[in-house]
Amino acid sequence: MGQQSTGQLDTVMQESRVFPPTAEASARARIKSMAEYQKLWDEAAADPAGFWAKLAKEELHWFEPFTQALKWNEPHAEWFVDGKTNASYNCLDKHVAEGRGDRVALIWEGEPGEKRQYTYAELLREVSKFANVLKSLGTQQGDVVSIYMPLTPELVIAMLACARIGAIHSVIFAGFSSEAIADRNNDAKAKIQITADAGYRRGTVLALKQTVDAALAKSPTVEKCIVFSRVNEAVHMQEGRDFWWHKLMAEASDDCPATPLDSEATLFILYTSGSTGKPKGIRHTTAGYNLFAKKTFEWVFDWQENDVYWCTADCGWVTGHTYVTYGPLSAGATVLLYEGAPNYPHEGRFWELIERYHVTLFYTAPTAIRAFMKWGDHHVEKYDLSSLRVLGTVGEGINPEAWMWYHRKIGAERCPIVDTWWQTETGGIMMSPLPGATPTKPGSCTMPLPGVIPQIVDSTGAEVDATHGGWLTIAHPWPGMLRGIWGDEERYKEVYWEKVPGKYLAGDNARRDADGYYWIMGRIDDVLNVSGHRLSTIEIESALVSHPSVAEAAAVGRPDPLKGEAVAVFVTLRGAEPSEELRKELIKHVRNQIGALAQPDDVRFTGTLPKTRSGKIMRRLLRDIAAGKETVGDTTTLEDYSVLAQLRTEDE
Repeated sequence: MGQQSTGQLDTVMQESRVFPPTAEASARARIKSMAEYQKLWDEAAADPAGFWAKLAKEELHWFEPFTQALKWNEPHAEWFVDGKTNASYNCLDKHVAEGRGDRVALIWEGEPGEKRQYTYAELLREVSKFANVLKSLGTQQGDVVSIYMPLTPELVIAMLACARIGAIHSVIFAGFSSEAIADRNNDAKAKIQITADAGYRRGTVLALKQTVDAALAKSPTVEKCIVFSRVNEAVHMQEGRDFWWHKLMAEASDDCPATPLDSEATLFILYTSGSTGKPKGIRHTTAGYNLFAKKTFEWVFDWQENDVYWCTADCGWVTGHTYVTYGPLSAGATVLLYEGAPNYPHEGRFWELIERYHVTLFYTAPTAIRAFMKWGDHHVEKYDLSSLRVLGTVGEGINPEAWMWYHRKIGAERCPIVDTWWQTETGGIMMSPLPGATPTKPGSCTMPLPGVIPQIVDSTGAEVDATHGGWLTIAHPWPGMLRGIWGDEERYKEVYWEKVPGKYLAGDNARRDADGYYWIMGRIDDVLNVSGHRLSTIEIESALVSHPSVAEAAAVGRPDPLKGEAVAVFVTLRGAEPSEELRKELIKHVRNQIGALAQPDDVRFTGTLPKTRSGKIMRRLLRDIAAGKETVGDTTTLEDYSVLAQLRTEDE
């Protein structure tokens, strides 16, 4: 029982496969070996503030130089004190001024198949015009602009236009309900709303403006609404409040110099569901975030001048902020944007896009990878994916079986896989392999990036030994870190700083193996306590998914009078039908893979698992279902409410 009291975790999963980078990957890489990585990491760890200050001077444009790298007054960090810069300038003007204005910045394909592209010079003109549009409607520095749009170039243009004039953007994924929009608008006190008439998803037209109208009826602080015509739908336009994007842009000047902004000026708020159910507005600021986005993008993807980079995330999530917009564009990359679903009009759409645009760097989520596996390899085999050179995963840990499929089927066993660990709160990637340097292990995010100093501790704050997992913390401030929860200082301290004084608490469990590799073991509240042993859900799920009939699995605990918690698993199948034999086989499979301790008490088969709109499994809901309780909390991030009902009925 001692393990339970200090929050140490028993680690049961063994993964011994190692994949060193190919000679070709190392030869062309920015960081070519583990020795080079270690030298850089050691240099940064010895003087983190000095390390980042040197990079900030080299990488960003400064209207006024900073006087101090870091002012740290726990839990408040100020990076690059007194400096003045602008993220929009760093993404656009800097490249144009340095003669790279003709380089393609954005390539866009709509779900129905339309195509557009923008050079850096063209994107600068569009962003400047839209910044003037925002000004013409009374938007001032520090005002919050709420954005609810499909993934079109206009979404990126709107974000960069806000950054240009010092307005704060709050992007809301265009699948949320009117209630969720209103909640976020009211919490942020948004002044301007940007939306579209509608958007496309799997061939259907989603009525975005209609949803926004319902939200604005409950958003008293919003004064004006700008509507982009994406589908050419007839929509309600309220006189004096609603304006068409194209009409305002037709009259706008393309001359709008970037406003010099303090390093710590808020760049954006991004709402993320908290485990309590009340969404929290994570606040990021300008200079530190911008630098961290740029450098982590260059390191992790080993970005080179001729790359075509595609991150499949929507800008409604942090990945779309850092690795669709600010990171790649600050680096001067060519970024592919695709508006639609991966399985419309067919399950090979992603591979078709990679072939068409000669994508070299590809970044997607394990949820998507598991879906591709379920759909079948024949959808992949029709296309030429030989342009690819680096593959990435983001959003959650990737189970080893999905990693191996990605490695073999998409990467043809030659593309390094960068399994990235980070959070909305961290602003950018914290741990990841480097394509030319790090030998990878399926399921491990490997090592921390330079300037990132993780520690795994128990609940007393003491570091754990290599045989145990514990709470993942970050022991030193970093430039991309969140600066607070919008309007809720107490919650910021309580969630991230109070439990382990002096360290940022990530909310994830992790372990570090004998080689120094980190393994994420799920959220702190995703730990099962079975007969006094603390088990990580991710290890049980990986064992289940290694069975050929299992597409996806989620493990949760339910109260058990004897063991404290029993293990309940929810399983979706591929190429198999639910049966009592399969149920017994899966229990035995987990027992063989991990041990009797971890074997499931309940196995439930379900068509789909309930997920947030960013693809994370909603374990809180599953725990309630497993325990037979009614669900509570914020479920606006549920992908499909019918999933819940389906699970309930299958449960009866």
